[in-house]
Amino acid sequence: MQVQRTAEVTRNTNETQIRVAVNLDGTGKQKLNTGVPFLDHMLDQIARHGLIDLEVEAHGDLHIDAHHTVEDVGITLGQAFTVAMGDKKGIRRYGHAYVPLDEALSRVVIDFSGRPGLEFHIPFTRAMIGSFDVDLVHEFFQGFVNHALVTLHIDNLRGDNSHHQCETVFKAFGRALRMAAELDARSAGTIPSTKGSL
Repeated sequence: MQVQRTAEVTRNTNETQIRVAVNLDGTGKQKLNTGVPFLDHMLDQIARHGLIDLEVEAHGDLHIDAHHTVEDVGITLGQAFTVAMGDKKGIRRYGHAYVPLDEALSRVVIDFSGRPGLEFHIPFTRAMIGSFDVDLVHEFFQGFVNHALVTLHIDNLRGDNSHHQCETVFKAFGRALRMAAELDARSAGTIPSTKGSL
């Protein structure tokens, strides 16, 4: 009988109050309310393309800006993944995806290594997508990496439209997550590492 790989995590600070629930073996259902519409749009890409059931409820100091909310959602999502992944027995561990959107193309590669590391290379063609500051994309992924304890390489290989650049990254991230977190029947019950732990 397969263990249910779900988690619900709350994070409350003076800047944000966040609840994240995940089901790693879901169908891509989502319920998102961060107060940052573009972030909701990107989280939807993760859920749909990762086949992860995802709920995010966030209340942050948006009267200042979206920085704390976006970063802390990344942190809390990373914490939820750590809980849901458990001991990581039987997972594929590595995942990768290339995703195009019109002129844009991005590659994301992930390793549930137990070690946080981020290589982030997105040459955004403008600083804002609507009212969303593109600098916050890095903050989201750094928060996730630090708390999911993954090695993550993000490369936007080409693109002229910043919305397309960003969306291809989040879609590729969702697909890479799906591949890496999937259970592999051929390695059931084993840790995919010669060290015996991740």
